Amino acid sequence: MNTLSFKTDYVNTEAANKQWVVVDAEGQTLGRLASKVAKVLRGKYKPCFTPNMDCGDNVIIINADKIVVSGAKEAQKLYISFSGYAGGQKRVPYAEMIKRKNGYEKVLRHAVKGMLPKGILGRHLSDPKHLKIYEGAEHQQEAQKPVSLDINLLK
Repeated sequence: MNTLSFKTDYVNTEAANKQWVVVDAEGQTLGRLASKVAKVLRGKYKPCFTPNMDCGDNVIIINADKIVVSGAKEAQKLYISFSGYAGGQKRVPYAEMIKRKNGYEKVLRHAVKGMLPKGILGRHLSDPKHLKIYEGAEHQQEAQKPVSLDINLLK
């Protein structure tokens, strides 16, 4: 019997065409920006997407201090951390978190990390080697020749 055999080709990390992308966060909503950045980091917009491999692009976010949150999230959204000891739970509201050192970076990194897969791949993708966040308009990755990406054109 002569049948055709179809084989799914998966892309490995070396064959993935990774590049650096600059995303401007000015005027963007926190959650919507984070979900689109997570998809770019994961590689879901590429035709060579492989679920268990790092085939996404590296992302540079500029103007992180100009993101907005909708509704009453500025007063009500809490960031909870736990030290592991009794009574070691800390709750910090969004308004206080952004006033801290690198506050906008911490808020944005927390949102993006929550939208990545849990496990080894998610921790690898949310690593500072793949996601750079700057509160101003300047960034230090000029040597990587990043291309600008309009985040509003992505679904």
